[in-house]
Amino acid sequence: MSKVTLAEAPPGVEGAGFFATSLDKVIGLARANSLWPLPFATSCCGIEFMATMGSTYDLARFGAERPSFSPRQADMLLVMGTIAKKMAPVLKQVYIQMAEPRWVIAVGACASSGGIFDTYSVLQGIDEIIPVDVYVPGCPPRPEAILDGVLKLQEIVKNESLNRRNTPEYKALLEKYGIATENG
Repeated sequence: MSKVTLAEAPPGVEGAGFFATSLDKVIGLARANSLWPLPFATSCCGIEFMATMGSTYDLARFGAERPSFSPRQADMLLVMGTIAKKMAPVLKQVYIQMAEPRWVIAVGACASSGGIFDTYSVLQGIDEIIPVDVYVPGCPPRPEAILDGVLKLQEIVKNESLNRRNTPEYKALLEKYGIATENG
């Protein structure tokens, strides 16, 4: 029988009956293994995401058990498929309605770069309107690629400082996209 490890313990001090580590590491570990995805699917990449949520690939193994269809109850936005320029304000509003901390994965060629649709009506990558943390390539990407993107995001979340969202750099990033921060 093989030993199952749910999550690696953060670096710390171990002893008989105790374990000590920093609060940053514990919160990072908890956040990384309890991401609530908000699928924003407009095209074929959404079908691949549905397969990723199914029993064969089972995204729930990685803590993303419950897809949320309310931005206020999600912290991981997965944008999948072609985003028309008319849809851009809606996507930005969904992002703004998400509570901090929030992360974004651009799934597929269309969300990442407009894909094969180099036209006046298609947004040439969602990073024109909202910040993106992870890009998943493919047209459409296989469920394994989506899982890899989620695992990469988990590493980012696990190692992110608790104070990052209050730094001038982060506030400047949001201002670049025309997104107001709560604290000024």
